[in-house]
Amino acid sequence: MDKRSLSISGHRTSIALEPEFWAALDAMAAEKSQTMASLIRDIDEVRQTANLSSAVRLAVLAWYQDKAATG
Repeated sequence: MDKRSLSISGHRTSIALEPEFWAALDAMAAEKSQTMASLIRDIDEVRQTANLSSAVRLAVLAWYQDKAATG
C-alpha cells in the first residue's frame, strides 16, 4: 500500500492504495488532462460509498471496464 496526501476542495486528506491503482489514476488523469487531485476531487463529489479509497478503486474499475467495452 502507498499512502499519499493531497488537497481536495480545500482540505487535506490521505488515501492508501495499491501501487497499481495509483498507476491507473495517473493514466486516467493524463487521459482526461487533469491533475491527480482534480480527478480524485471529481470521484469524491460523486461517490456512493463513505470510504474514499473504495470509491477510487471503483472508479478505476469502471474506467477499465469502459475501455474494454469500447475497445
